[in-house]
Amino acid sequence: MSSRSGSAREYETSDQLLSRSASPPVPESNETEAEGLIFYHMDLYGSKERFDIFPEEPSGQGDRSLGDTRRESALSSKKFQRSQEAGYDLEKEVAELAKMYGLDEDREKELELLGGHLEMVESRWPPARTEKAGSQSSICNASKRSSPVKDQSQSTKQQGKAAQDEDQSKARAEDEAESHAWSREELSSGGVSDEWSSQAVSEEEEAADVFCSTCKMPIRAFDKLFGEHKDHEVAQLPSAVESEKEEIHKNMCKLEEQIAQMENFASHLEEIFITVEENFGRQEQNFEVHYNDAVQVLAQKYEEQLEALGEEKRQKLEALYGQLVSCGEHLDTCKELTDTTQKLYLENDKANFMKAAVTMVDRLEEFLKKEVDLELSTLPDFEERVIDFSEVEQLMNSINTIPAPCAPVINPQAPNAATGTSLRVCWGLFSDDTVECYQLCYKPVSNEPCSDEQTEHTLKVKETYCTITNLLPNTQYEFWVSALNASGISPPSERAVYVTAPSPPTIKSKKIRSCENAALVCWESRDINPVDSYMVELSKLPDEENGDIITESIVGIPNCEVLIHLQPAQTYRICVRAINLGGSSERSEPVLIHTTGTYFCLNEDTAHPLLAILDDGFTIACDELENPECDLPVYDNSFTRCIGILGSLIPFPGKHYWEVEVEEDTEYRIGVAFENTPRHGYLGANNSSWCMRHIITPSRHKYEFLHSGMTPDIRITVPPTRIGILLDYENCRLSFFNADIAQHLYAFNSHFQHYVHPCFALETPGILQIHTGIAVPPWTALP
Repeated sequence: MSSRSGSAREYETSDQLLSRSASPPVPESNETEAEGLIFYHMDLYGSKERFDIFPEEPSGQGDRSLGDTRRESALSSKKFQRSQEAGYDLEKEVAELAKMYGLDEDREKELELLGGHLEMVESRWPPARTEKAGSQSSICNASKRSSPVKDQSQSTKQQGKAAQDEDQSKARAEDEAESHAWSREELSSGGVSDEWSSQAVSEEEEAADVFCSTCKMPIRAFDKLFGEHKDHEVAQLPSAVESEKEEIHKNMCKLEEQIAQMENFASHLEEIFITVEENFGRQEQNFEVHYNDAVQVLAQKYEEQLEALGEEKRQKLEALYGQLVSCGEHLDTCKELTDTTQKLYLENDKANFMKAAVTMVDRLEEFLKKEVDLELSTLPDFEERVIDFSEVEQLMNSINTIPAPCAPVINPQAPNAATGTSLRVCWGLFSDDTVECYQLCYKPVSNEPCSDEQTEHTLKVKETYCTITNLLPNTQYEFWVSALNASGISPPSERAVYVTAPSPPTIKSKKIRSCENAALVCWESRDINPVDSYMVELSKLPDEENGDIITESIVGIPNCEVLIHLQPAQTYRICVRAINLGGSSERSEPVLIHTTGTYFCLNEDTAHPLLAILDDGFTIACDELENPECDLPVYDNSFTRCIGILGSLIPFPGKHYWEVEVEEDTEYRIGVAFENTPRHGYLGANNSSWCMRHIITPSRHKYEFLHSGMTPDIRITVPPTRIGILLDYENCRLSFFNADIAQHLYAFNSHFQHYVHPCFALETPGILQIHTGIAVPPWTALP
C-alpha cells in the first residue's frame, strides 16, 4: 500500500507541472498559490475529461479553502488510479506528444530536463502534504478495489457507487480536519516553514526551471518541449546560475583591482601635490636672492651688445658710401662718353669723323672691358649676435643646478618598422637626467658627393620615438639624436642606419607562362637600390569571387622570377612584394592565372619586320611578301628570311596543347623550335625545329611535316582550319591534329634535349590566330 501511495504522489506532482505549463497563471494571493494546487492526470484519450482539463472557476472563488483543494486532489488521485489501470505511462505520453510536434531527436534531453524539474517540485512538497498524498492514494486504491467491473449488474453498480460516495465523504471530512489542524500548528509556530514558503511564488516563477541560452532568460521545461523555445539551446537553471555567478565574480575581481590601482594613484597624487608646494617655496627663495645679480649681468651684456651693434652700423654705412661714390664716378664717365659720341655723329667731314671715330671706339672698348660691380658691398641685415649668457646661466644654475643630460642611445631598426616612405626611429635615455625635448637629425646615406638630397634634417620631439615621413623607397638614412634641457644639449648618440621598405614590384603580365599545374611569373623592381628578396602571395579564387584567401606565400626569392606549382582547373590571383631590412613593400598590382591549359605569349623581339602582331597579342598577320629580305629595322634576335616569330619558352614538363586557326588559302608553317634555331633560315629546314607546312599547288593542298628539311609522304584529304598541337615532353612526342574533326594528322617522335618555343610563320599574305589556355582534349590520347 505504501509503495502505491508513493507512486500516486509522484504522478500528482508530474500532473501539477504539466497542468501549470499548459495553462496561463491566475493571479492569486501568495497563500492561494502555495495551497491551491490542482492536479490533473494525463489520460486524455477516449474520456470526457479530455475536454475539461482546465475547468473555469466560478467568480468569487478565487480564495479557495485548503479543504476544497484537498478534495480536488482526492478526485484527481482517483482519476490517476483509473489511468494506472488503463496502463498509462507518462514517458509514453510525452514521447507521443514530442513525435506529434517533431521533437523526437531532442526527446531524451527534454525528458532529462523535465525529470529534474519533477524532482525539484517533489523535494519542495511539505511533509504534511506528502502524508496526505499517501492517504489519498490509499483512498483511491480502496475506491479502485470497490469499483465494479463493466459486466456487473445494475444493482451491484449502485452498491459500489454508494460505497464510493461514502468513502469520498469520509475523505472530505478528514481533509477539513487535517487542514484546520495543520493551519493551527503552522500559525502557532510563528508561520510556515521556509521550504513551504518557497512555494508561495507565482506559477510562472516557480515553473522556471531551465535557462534559455538563446534568449538569455529562465523558462519552463514545458516551453522547451512545446513552446516558443522549442529550437533554442537550454541549460539547467542551477548550472546557468553558477556560470553567471562566476562571470560576476571575475568582473568584481577586475573592478577591485581597478579600485586598488586608483586608490594608489590618488595617494601618489596627494604626495606630488605636497612636493610641488615645498619645491615652489625653495625655488622662490633662491630666485629672489639671485634675481638682482642676474639683472645687473643682463644690463652689462645689453650695453656691450648695443655698442657692438653701433660699430657694425658705422662700418656698413662707410662701405655703402664708398660704393655710392664709385657708382657716381662711373655714371659721370658714361655720360661724358655719351655726349662725345653724339657730337661725333654730328660731324659732317668724313675724314675728321673717321679719325675721331677710331679713337672713340678704342675708348668705348676699353671702358666697357671694365667690370661693373653691381653687388652690394654689405647687406642691410645685421649679424645675429650670440649673447654670452654664461654668467647669467651660472647664476641661474646656482638657483637650481640641473646638469646637461647624457647622450641618448639610439635603437637599431626593428623589423617591419618601415614603409616605402616612412621610418619609425626609437631611442632611450639610460639615466635620471631631466630632459625637456630631443633633437633628432638624419640624412640619406650615399657614396656620391654632397648634394641637396643629403642635407641634414633636424626635428625636435618630446617622446623617445619619431616617425619620419616623405622619404624615398628602399633608401638608407643615417640617424642620431641628442637630449636637451635648460642646462644645455647632450652629446649626440651613436649614428644608426635605417632603411625604408621597397616600392611594390611590377609584374610583367605579358611574360607570364603557365600550364595546368605550374606557372612562371616574372616581374621587375621599381627601386634603384637592390632589395634583399621577394615574396609571392597566391590567392585561390573559387568561382571568380572577390574575397580572396591567401593559400600560399613563397618567400626568399632572390631573382625577379619564380616557378610556382599550382592545382589544375583553378584561378589564382598572384601578387609580389619586395623585402629588405626595413620590411616588405605593398602588394604589386595583381594578375590572374588560369590553370585550365598552357598559356604563352609571342616574343616580339623574334618577329620578322614584315610580320605584325595585332592588338589581342595572339594574332599575326602579313600583308606583303614582295621583298622578304627588306631593309626594315631588324632586332638581333629577329628572323631575317622566314617571316616567322617564336612564342615564349614552355619550361614545364608534361603535356601542352594549343591551337592555331588558319585560312585555307594561306600558306604557313607552325610547330616548335629550340631557342638557338637559326634566324636566317626557314622553320623545319634544320635539326632545331619541327613544323607542319601548308602549301597550295595547282592540283591540291599539300601538307609537309618538316624536320631537318625532310618530310614523310602524307596526304590529308580534309584541309584543317583549326590545327591542334600537342607537345608531350615526357613521351618525346609532338603531334598535330585537325581539331575540327578530332583527327590525328602526324606525330614527331624526337628527344627534346631542351625546352622549346612554339613557332609560327607565314609564306603568303594572311593571318594566323593562336589560341592558348585550352585543356588537353581527351581525343588526343586515342591511337
